[in-house]
Amino acid sequence: MADDILYLDNAASSWPKPPEVAKATYETILNIGANPGRGAHSMALEAGRIIFNCRKNLAKLFHVDNPSNIIFTKNTTESLNIPLLQYLKTGDHVITSSLEHNSVIRPLEFLKSKGITYSALPVNNFGETDVERIEEQIRQYPNTRLLIVSHASNVVGTLFPLKEACKIAKRNGVRVAVDGAQTAGVFDTPVEEWGIDFYAFPGHKGLFGPQGTGGLYISPDIELEPLLYGGTGGNSESKEMPTVRPDRYESGTPNTPGIAGLNAGVSFINEQGIDLIREHEWMITRTMLEKLQGLDKVNVYGPPISIERAAVVAFNIVGIESNEAAYMLDKVYNIAVRAGHHCSPAGHTAIGTLQQGIIRASPGYFNTIADVERFIDAIEEITEEM
Repeated sequence: MADDILYLDNAASSWPKPPEVAKATYETILNIGANPGRGAHSMALEAGRIIFNCRKNLAKLFHVDNPSNIIFTKNTTESLNIPLLQYLKTGDHVITSSLEHNSVIRPLEFLKSKGITYSALPVNNFGETDVERIEEQIRQYPNTRLLIVSHASNVVGTLFPLKEACKIAKRNGVRVAVDGAQTAGVFDTPVEEWGIDFYAFPGHKGLFGPQGTGGLYISPDIELEPLLYGGTGGNSESKEMPTVRPDRYESGTPNTPGIAGLNAGVSFINEQGIDLIREHEWMITRTMLEKLQGLDKVNVYGPPISIERAAVVAFNIVGIESNEAAYMLDKVYNIAVRAGHHCSPAGHTAIGTLQQGIIRASPGYFNTIADVERFIDAIEEITEEM
């Protein structure tokens, strides 16, 4: 099946992966079964080197001076929960956007019960935000302690003006947390230069790693209580959690095979060049948008084609439910897309698609113009039958 499938669901999880990713994961399972940091024998030391090298390569990719400020997690959701649950206190206010994923909205809703409030920056029909609204909301809510936003919307791909937003937040003494789920590994993000305090990223999307991998950058001037308490492999004689990073935030056995695969994915990006990956994905995305907009009975959402976005193409076919269209693409044409609400009811509310949802095609680095042609041919056939 994999030989013939046209995979356009990279916003959920990237596929295919570079061959080096599967090789690194497999060889770690096959040859290095030990627990990193839990022994002085050669296998345990080699497992530790895998973790260290991946952390170092991630620091290089994100322009982070000290790799110890990057911790490993299972996914972006876990990463985002750390600042939301461990940094905020009763009486704090949070500013977010109107396009956020449930990995942000659901914790914020929970935190209402703890006396923490939040407000959402409005967006226009394209999903675009006026960054000046950030300063307005800070004035309205002087207890604002955190700005948390997605670098790019997982619904329509709209890019948040992150660099400018960080400047405004810093000027007002507000910390910044970023959901990098749709941009990590594709859009060059100098985390420390821009003044990002928390940068959450998945391993399994743009970084080409396996599922079950992710991470979080925490600014060196911020100290949090850990989300999890337990063994870290170091300072085991103490009943207290270590204060040194990354141990303080990494209790329990890590996913060493997954991190080995993630390291191979990050190495692939560093070798290819992140700008090349971004340019290719934008070329594929722009071509898909241009061709879709030329079709009758197709409504396309998001910014104008002249404005770059993440590799997310949101559309609907007039007269057919989004889920039905995605089912047809899968069963008749062997094309994988995602339909519905994409864990972001806030985003769909903002662009007016909460009732019907959308069809989301999200190309990746390994897609080609021939893939776009095949996809468009299928959409044309479906519209002709309506």
